[in-house]
Amino acid sequence: MIGIAAGGPVIPNFGGGSASFACERANRLFCAGWVSRNWDTVLWPALRQHIVLTVIAVAIGFVISTALALVAYRRNWLERPVLIVTSILYTIPSLALFELLQPSFGLSRTTAEIALVSYTLLIMFRNTLTGLREVPPEVRDAATGMGMGPTQSLLRVELPLAAPAIIAGLRIATVTVISLATVAALIDNEGLGVPILTAISNEVFKTELIVAGAMAVALAIGADALLVLAQRLITPWTRAR
Repeated sequence: MIGIAAGGPVIPNFGGGSASFACERANRLFCAGWVSRNWDTVLWPALRQHIVLTVIAVAIGFVISTALALVAYRRNWLERPVLIVTSILYTIPSLALFELLQPSFGLSRTTAEIALVSYTLLIMFRNTLTGLREVPPEVRDAATGMGMGPTQSLLRVELPLAAPAIIAGLRIATVTVISLATVAALIDNEGLGVPILTAISNEVFKTELIVAGAMAVALAIGADALLVLAQRLITPWTRAR
């Protein structure tokens, strides 16, 4: 374990005089040997946990925000109170929100998920509602003229046309959750935040900090790319246009 000494950071003894541990003992910028030895026990479990945290938070947030947006789309009076509540939740600093939730839910995944879900609501609610309202009135009139009722028009015409705005909100929410999930390690001890915080608390073991941080960045970029691909598949008419 890396300790703190009066004269500065103490680099751990990674094992005798073996040349394979020389990089770690010197605390160089990147030690491939450390990564290979700790992939199965540290890095991969942390990445898997981070993905699970993100998927759960985004899925729950998407369901809640979409339901609220659909109601607000038909009942305009609901928009303002939802925006006020979700805006307040969005502006609370993550550490403060974790601290507010901890007495009720403890140091658990539930606490982390409640906080992460709360940060998705404003983004996805606003984008979904905006996308629905930007459907041209003549398109809705045409759907009505074809004999579609309000529900049919919503499902077959309005939601598909609003899909680009909805997915844009989903992309922003996903990247936001991936970022904040690293902070959630403070109360949940899961995800890529764990090796990042471990490296920082141990006077910054560079390889662990850099690799875990790079994995979080790569996860955000990969998730965003997958959602862009999904949008292209769902809305082929935007490519043609």
